[in-house]
Amino acid sequence: MPNVIDRNHLDQIRRRFSRLYGEEAEKCIDRLLMMVGAYGVGLNPFPVKDLWTERDVVLITYGDSVRKEDEAPLETLRDFCDRRLRGAVKVVHILPFYPWSSDDGFSVEDYREVDPVLGNWKDVETFGDDFDLMFDLVANHCSSKSGWFKEYIGGILPFNTYFKEGDPEDDLSDVVRPRTSPLLTKVETRDGPRNVWTTFSADQIDLNWENPDVFFEFLDILMFYISQGARIIRLDAIAFLWKTVGTNCLHLPETHEVVKLFRDILSMLAPHVILLTETNVPHEENVSYFGTGDEAHMVYQFSLPPLLLHGLLSQNPEYLKTWANSVGETPPDCTFFNFTASHDGIGMRPLQGLLPDEELDFLVEEVKVRKGHVSFKTNADGSQSPYELNITYFEALSEPGKPDDTIGIQRFLTSQFVAAAFKGVPAVYLHCLTATLNDHSAVKESGIARRINRHKWDVDVLEPLIDDPATVHGKVFSEYTLVLRRRADYPAFHPDASQEILEAGKGIFALKRTSVPGDQRMFCISNFTAKSKTVRKMGDLLDESSLTKVKDIISGKHKSVTKDSLRLKPFQTVWLVLT
Repeated sequence: MPNVIDRNHLDQIRRRFSRLYGEEAEKCIDRLLMMVGAYGVGLNPFPVKDLWTERDVVLITYGDSVRKEDEAPLETLRDFCDRRLRGAVKVVHILPFYPWSSDDGFSVEDYREVDPVLGNWKDVETFGDDFDLMFDLVANHCSSKSGWFKEYIGGILPFNTYFKEGDPEDDLSDVVRPRTSPLLTKVETRDGPRNVWTTFSADQIDLNWENPDVFFEFLDILMFYISQGARIIRLDAIAFLWKTVGTNCLHLPETHEVVKLFRDILSMLAPHVILLTETNVPHEENVSYFGTGDEAHMVYQFSLPPLLLHGLLSQNPEYLKTWANSVGETPPDCTFFNFTASHDGIGMRPLQGLLPDEELDFLVEEVKVRKGHVSFKTNADGSQSPYELNITYFEALSEPGKPDDTIGIQRFLTSQFVAAAFKGVPAVYLHCLTATLNDHSAVKESGIARRINRHKWDVDVLEPLIDDPATVHGKVFSEYTLVLRRRADYPAFHPDASQEILEAGKGIFALKRTSVPGDQRMFCISNFTAKSKTVRKMGDLLDESSLTKVKDIISGKHKSVTKDSLRLKPFQTVWLVLT
C-alpha cells in the first residue's frame, strides 16, 4: 500500500464509499489503490504550508476571450496575460476548454481533450509556466454528442449505465430546476426508447452517479487535470449531482458525500489542490458545502454580486452590511471565492431572504433600463421568477446610456474594490478588467442572453483601448490592475485574515481586515452614494486616539486624517493602513 495513505484515512474513505455504493465499497477501495499507483508519481503527497496567500487573485476567462487572427486563442490569451496581468493576478481560470456542443463549453464532448479551435495541451501547459491554473470539472452532465452518450445509445458497456434514466410516470414536481426546459428527454437506443434526465438542456445529459463506474471515471479525469497543472478544480453545478425520485434532487447527502470523497483523496495525493464548489443558491445552502471543514476548500460567495449591485444602485449598503455581518467564520482550511461577475449572469436565488420583493423589483428594473436581460426559472407551483440578470457588471453600474460618465466609472471601480477587500480569494472576470460593454449583437445572433457578457475581444482592438487613458477601458484597466498589484503586498488581505464589518454612518460601507499574526490592520471604507460624505469619529473607527497619517493603498498616497473625520468623494473607496 502506498505510504501516503494511512489506515485511519483509508477507513474514512471506505465508510464514504459504503454510504454511496453499499456492498461495492471494498471493490471501490481496490480500484482507488490501483489509481493511486497510476497517478501517485508526479503528484504532491506532502502537506503544503499555505493553500492560499494574499497574492492569490483569480482571473476568470474563456480560452478565446482575447483573440488574434491566425493564432491559437490560448496562445493569444497567455501572451496577453503575461504582458498585462503579471503581479495583478496569480491564477487563471480558463473556462471549459474541452470540445463542446452547446452552452459555451459546459456541454462537454470529451473531458480529456482540448478544443482544437482553442489550441492543445501544450498551450495549456505553457500557460501554467507563469500562472497557476483552474479547471472545470463538469460532473453533472455531458454532451449528447459525446462519445459516452453515443455508446449509451448503442448499448455498449460500461456506458449503457453511465446516464440517469427516468420514468415520465414518476412525480418529479419537487425537483428544483434552473431551467424551464423539460426535465426528461426521450431518446432512441438500441434497446428501445429511454427517457434520460436533462436538468439543464436536451443536449446536456445527466450522468448516473449511483454507478461507481461514473465516480471512478471522473476521479481519473480529476487526477489527469491535476497532472496537467490544475491547482483549483471548480465543481460545476455540483448541487444537482445525485438524483432520488421523491426529493428535490438538490444538495442531497450523497452529493455532499461525493465532494467529501474527492477532498479525502486529494488530501492524500495532491494536498496542494483546492476544491471549489459552484452552487448558485441561497447563502445557507451554499456554505453547506464547507461541511465541517471536510468538504470544499472554497465556495463561491454568490450573494455578494447582487447585494453589491443593489447597494450601489440604491445608494444604500444596509442590506449588504446585514448580510456581511451574518456570514460568520469559515472552518479551518476553508475560505470564500469572492467575485462580482462571471461568464454567467448575476444570480437572483442567492438573494432569497436577503432583499424584500420591492428591492428585488428595483434591481430588475435597473438592469432593464441599462438594456440588460432577465432570465427566469420555473418554480414548483409552475410559476416563474427571475433566476439571473444578464448584463455586463460594468454596464450594470454605469449611468444608463452613458458608459463614459465619470460617476458610473467610479461606482463600478468601488464595486470591484469592495469585493477585493472581502475575506477570501478575489476572482476577477476579464470583462470587468476591460470595462466591456453589453454585447447585444452576440445575443441577437445566438438567441442566448448570457452572451451579452461573453464578448470576444480582438486583441489588436482591445490593447489600444486599454492603453488610452481617455477611454473607459483604459481608465478602468489601468487603475484596477494597479490596485490589484498593490493589494498583493499586504498580509491583511490574506484569505485567512479576520474580517469585521464596521459602522461608519449612513451610505458608508466599511470593513476591517486584520492579518493572521495581528500585526497589520486594513480599513476599507466606501462611499455608496453620489454625494461627498464625511465619515465621523475616525479615531473610534480606526481604534486610534490620535491620528497623524495613514496610507491609502488605492491611491498610493498618504492621507492626513484627523481623529474627527474623513471626507470621501462620490462612490470613492479607500483602503487605509496605519503608518
